[in-house]
Amino acid sequence: MTQQGVRWTADQVLALAPDAASRKAGSKLGAAGPWSEAGSTDEGTVWGLCRGSGSKPYQTVIDIADSTGPAYKCSCPSRKFPCKHALGLLLLWAGGEGTVPRGQAPDWAGEWIEGRRRQAEEKRTAGAASGASSSGDPEAARRRAERRAERITAGAAELEQRLTDLLRGGLATAEQAGYGLWEETAARMVDAQAPGLAARVRELGAIPASGPGWPVRLLEECALLHLLDQGWLRRERLPDGLAATVRSRIGLPGSADGPPVRDHWLVLAQYDTTDSHLTTRRIWLYGAESDRTVQLLSYGAAGRAPELALPVGLSLDAEVSVYPGGRLRVALGEQFTPPAPATLRPPGVSVAEAAARYGEALRDDPWLDSHPVTLGRVIPTPDGDDWQLVDSGGDLALPLSPAAQSRSGLWRLVALSGGTPVTVFGEYGHRGFTPLTAWPEGPGEPVPLC
Repeated sequence: MTQQGVRWTADQVLALAPDAASRKAGSKLGAAGPWSEAGSTDEGTVWGLCRGSGSKPYQTVIDIADSTGPAYKCSCPSRKFPCKHALGLLLLWAGGEGTVPRGQAPDWAGEWIEGRRRQAEEKRTAGAASGASSSGDPEAARRRAERRAERITAGAAELEQRLTDLLRGGLATAEQAGYGLWEETAARMVDAQAPGLAARVRELGAIPASGPGWPVRLLEECALLHLLDQGWLRRERLPDGLAATVRSRIGLPGSADGPPVRDHWLVLAQYDTTDSHLTTRRIWLYGAESDRTVQLLSYGAAGRAPELALPVGLSLDAEVSVYPGGRLRVALGEQFTPPAPATLRPPGVSVAEAAARYGEALRDDPWLDSHPVTLGRVIPTPDGDDWQLVDSGGDLALPLSPAAQSRSGLWRLVALSGGTPVTVFGEYGHRGFTPLTAWPEGPGEPVPLC
């Protein structure tokens, strides 16, 4: 199915599921019983007919070699992507050679694949034309950027005054004022075209009366917001890299215009976060040759999974381009082979080295919540009511974050370790370490923890 001649595992397929119900339903369809006329091609297409409750079977087709991750088409009425039929067909295909024989795609599957690839080519052509036209009037673009910068400056100055008033009146007044004051301030930052400031103001509004120690947390966040304000108001005095980080944190758009980096990228982790308007998918990649860890972001409207999906353990030979701002975000460029399972794993570092790397990252981006790191030979160990990862070669440990200790992934990590060292990839920040993926000490597949 892939140019490497290997197939996905069942865990990698189920990692694509939008929710637990889809995983359960898809697993039931991962056997040959409900399927007929299933087939596949070496180019990365799988199709089949699945028997349902109606008189006609559901037509399901999957493009595994799509440049943004697997793409799906099914005639069922489900609004989930992928639906249970797509998951079941992928599980059937992942079962091994012969479960889904190679052949020529039927017309209904071939037409969809050809249409998708034609649309992708048209989008690339249109994007190139749009880029050429948008750069045709640099003077107009400069004036628009200046007007937006003026609005942001006015908004930052207003926010500074509100922070000053808060501290002069005392933090206790924040609890009395309620959330309305913060929402009004956030709306003012939206009017100033500074969405990054608006988001941080809304986070401030959720802190008062949020539990023991909230005044300390509020003061810390006010200090970071003040630092970001001052960074914007004095951006001309900052080093280029830090100035780019400030612009990114404020919410100014940037393009992935860094030089493309080709590598064999291992998918370290994939997880979604949602709010009332948006689903954000974060995918961490590790470059085998460049020894770099980078992040892809993909978005979907609330209630819909983002299109980009790269299950943990896959590797792809591809180019990525870096966004400005000192952070690790990249855009996925040309893929030279379809994603395929790999035995590669990232090299682990000690607890002391992880702390040092986080400190270096904070120097470049003081507003960083966490930094990606792979810990080598650590043991999950209870610490009273909490858990920590203890360095097997020393006496240092990293506490797990509160979010990590409330997830079922903690128990998968404990079960995988069984008291022996494991390799763990995750995000390390001031709230602790959040494990995302783990590998056993010896040979073995990665275990997603999120």
